[in-house]
Amino acid sequence: MDTKVTECSVENCSFNDHTHCNASGITIAGASEHAQCATFIDIGVSGGLPKVLASVGACQRTECAHNDHLMCNAPQVKVGPGADVADCLTYEHK
Repeated sequence: MDTKVTECSVENCSFNDHTHCNASGITIAGASEHAQCATFIDIGVSGGLPKVLASVGACQRTECAHNDHLMCNAPQVKVGPGADVADCLTYEHK
């Protein structure tokens, strides 16, 4: 399954293009009960692809209801401010 990143409200991320992620893929990491976008980069330089095609490449949150063998099976993913600057807002604890 190819879970698309449909929205990113982290304005200071180098991969954010007007609320859309233009990284080729993101990794979800973080600590227990907290899913963080590990692809977040705040260096003041725009990066990524010329087209918005981001999907979840890997998910390290094995306790998430959407995690299936380290892959995300949610219909879509939204990233935004949470406990950290860039969190997976679609995260649901099993």
